[in-house]
Amino acid sequence: MMRLPWFDYRAPKSIEEAAKILAWEGTGAMLLAGGTDLLPNMKRRHQMPGTLVGLRNIEDLKRVSNGNGLRLGAGLTLTELLAVRGLRDRYRGLAQAAAQVATPLLRNMGTLGGNLCLDTRCTYYNQNYEWRQAINFCMKKDGDVCWVATASRRCLAVSSTDTAPALIALGARVKLVSAAGAREVALDDLYNNDGIDYLKRKPDEILTEILLPKPAGWKSTYWKLRRRGSFDFPLLGVGAAVKTAGDGTVEEARLVLGAVSSHPLVIKTDSLLGKKLTDDAIAEIGETAESRAKPMDNTDMDLRWRKHVVADFVGYALRELRGDDMGATRLRIAKQLV
Repeated sequence: MMRLPWFDYRAPKSIEEAAKILAWEGTGAMLLAGGTDLLPNMKRRHQMPGTLVGLRNIEDLKRVSNGNGLRLGAGLTLTELLAVRGLRDRYRGLAQAAAQVATPLLRNMGTLGGNLCLDTRCTYYNQNYEWRQAINFCMKKDGDVCWVATASRRCLAVSSTDTAPALIALGARVKLVSAAGAREVALDDLYNNDGIDYLKRKPDEILTEILLPKPAGWKSTYWKLRRRGSFDFPLLGVGAAVKTAGDGTVEEARLVLGAVSSHPLVIKTDSLLGKKLTDDAIAEIGETAESRAKPMDNTDMDLRWRKHVVADFVGYALRELRGDDMGATRLRIAKQLV
């Protein structure tokens, strides 16, 4: 049986109180929201904070407000997020992503902010302490070699958040609060392409809100590849959003890949602008995305096959946004019809 290490627990009732605790405790403290990722990691001795700062009692982290777009509290569970009025109609890609995270039990606990800050994953990292000790550990924790590519100077653990690609495609921003003040950044700017130093969030900052602009003609979608129809982390995620003119010509487009890099990978979509979403245009951007994707031998399934199917999944996403009936394909691949 894997047991949690000893730790102190703090239960602030406001964001300001939590920020002060983080500032006081320093790098020895970590935030605890749903705990669906952090607590298993602590049992495997990936993370061993001296103090956990619980966010469950902070009601401000669960607020939802409409106005110039949509503001979502980072403490909303994924189940609560899916119940937000109008989410499926206005921000469909986010709803699809949230609905495909893990299982209903874990969605009842896991939060939107937690999913955005999800630890990077790797076959050689996500093992118990004794397994990792047997290979002399890895670069991400306690060792100095990345077993995915032994010559690599950086950790190649992969970003496995589902909601980040969907939210980046929607143009989301996030609010970060510390005892020193608050700042807003584009969600894409929250991530580094490094399996260890994967977040630009400072240790004393709390991700408190996700800010979405008005849909204003945008349509979005999210497609996920995984071995099983539930529970599994993504082997590939595709977040896509397009804004079209009345005749179907693409005015703006965003395309983001998950689980093929240590950060959500933004694909340039210039080739789609001024065109309609024809089969040829979709195939061209699919080839571009496939060439940019660099999946490594750090998750399930063959990496060459995972790279090859990128173009297929980009095609599924863009054809759905074009208006094609992709229900049968989505049910077969994603096991859901969100």
